Amino acid sequence: MTEDSIREPLSVNDTPDPKPGTPQQSERDLAGMQTKVDSARALLVRLLQELVVAESQLGRNQPAAMLEANEQLVLASLRHQDEAEAAEQALQTASHAAGLDALTQLPNRALLFDRCARSLASAKRRCSRMALLFLDLDHFKPVNDSLGHALGDEVLKTVAQRLACAVREADTVSRYGGDEFLILLSEVSQPSDAELIAGKLIAAIAETYRVGGHVLQLSASIGISLYPDDGEDIDLLIRKADDAMYRAKRHGPGSCAFHGKPPAGGDPPQMPGSTPGLECTRADPAWAVHEQRNAELREANERLVLAALGAQELQAAAERARKRQAELMGLVAQELDHPLAPVRLAAAMLGRTHSDEPLLPRVQSIVEQQARHMSRLVGAAQDVANAEAGMLRLERDEVDLVGVIDDALSGCRASMDVRQQKFSAQLPGSAVRLMGDRARLAQIVGNLLDNASKYTPDGGEIRLALEVLDDAAVLTVSDNGIGITAQALADIFEPFAPDIQALGFNGVGRGIGLAVVRALVEAHGGTVRAFSGGSGLGSRFVVTLALPGGAQASQAGTPAKGS
Repeated sequence: MTEDSIREPLSVNDTPDPKPGTPQQSERDLAGMQTKVDSARALLVRLLQELVVAESQLGRNQPAAMLEANEQLVLASLRHQDEAEAAEQALQTASHAAGLDALTQLPNRALLFDRCARSLASAKRRCSRMALLFLDLDHFKPVNDSLGHALGDEVLKTVAQRLACAVREADTVSRYGGDEFLILLSEVSQPSDAELIAGKLIAAIAETYRVGGHVLQLSASIGISLYPDDGEDIDLLIRKADDAMYRAKRHGPGSCAFHGKPPAGGDPPQMPGSTPGLECTRADPAWAVHEQRNAELREANERLVLAALGAQELQAAAERARKRQAELMGLVAQELDHPLAPVRLAAAMLGRTHSDEPLLPRVQSIVEQQARHMSRLVGAAQDVANAEAGMLRLERDEVDLVGVIDDALSGCRASMDVRQQKFSAQLPGSAVRLMGDRARLAQIVGNLLDNASKYTPDGGEIRLALEVLDDAAVLTVSDNGIGITAQALADIFEPFAPDIQALGFNGVGRGIGLAVVRALVEAHGGTVRAFSGGSGLGSRFVVTLALPGGAQASQAGTPAKGS
């Protein structure tokens, strides 16, 4: 038997392929195509599922992510501003430490001693004279005590400027401490030169001061020491000039004296029968009464000045706070406006995409909704900034406040219905007409209703009432929501000042809506107030707007249909 005749039987898997065109081959091709169709269908289902998940994540996360990114931008800008202010403060500190007095910007003690040492060395080499003048303001402590240190500091700044202008360019005026000044005259040919300059300084200080709306008259006493006449050591010269200054003070305000010599102008005049060297006294009763009356008038004037200064300081602080707040609001509006252009561009691009995919229009709608949301946020921030800067403009016309409320309700009812909140309105039976901006008035009502809905639980109650009282329209929006804590009630209309308990309820609010309400109400010449019994006791907002020419609506109201 040959090898070709010895063969094993064929197994099922070893069945030879059917010939093309046979029924067996057609069945096999059909089975393969069915398998591919099933695989493609499964893949398509999986892709659609992933697309739906991506859509839901886009709808939930993109607005939050963009808002978080904007918040980070604002925080970064504020941090940079703080760093710039800190750097500026450090530069000022370094400048003062380098040798300038912080208040008067005159050379301080360290810089004065350095210049004195160099001037003394030069005088020794050239065998010339130098002088030190110790100047003290007469009776300056009562100025600080009665008028306040703020006004006293302004006076010291003016004194420093006058002293610096009264000496030569080569001389140095330094603040030694408090109301004491040291003047270094680097070169004097004779003592009369120092006396001449001292007279100029006394005359400069004696000129009238107008500080903070007040008129003051001051005088100064000056003591003079000379090198080498009074010593060859800086500390010794300063001490002798100080002693001479006290001798000048005993002579009378506005005097000067050299060390070891009588004050200029001779000894003070003596009363007949008095002992030289003792202070003169007046025994005239009429003069004593006159002095007492003057003292009482000075005390009353000092109290009046203190009250006026306190009011001015408070007003200045308030203006600074308002200006800073307006600048911050402008910065926030500018930072939030940056992402709007790319968002609108992306929405337009999606709208031009040629595709039959039904999800693309929905994605486009989400992006456009986000753009509108951010536009409203930017507009609200800009409204507050414009109000703070006094640039909020209104297009005033005669409007019906009842119709304005109807317009605002149409935009707010949808969110209330989603949360199944019950709403009721009490409106007058006739029109309530006033002069105002219809769109802005609708914005006031809409913001108050939106605030009430946001902080009222699902199924809660929201009420609106409009009535005419004493030629004014009174709009009240109340709810039975989470309420307002006593700590937050005072600042509830401030921008970005939400109640702490509201941070975890129904998301985090923008903190601008109520600030916009106050700005728009005040722009219309009205007032808005907030009331709440506390946490969990609901809230109530009352807007009062004046009506021109008396009430034009009936006092009795007719209830609107609630839900």
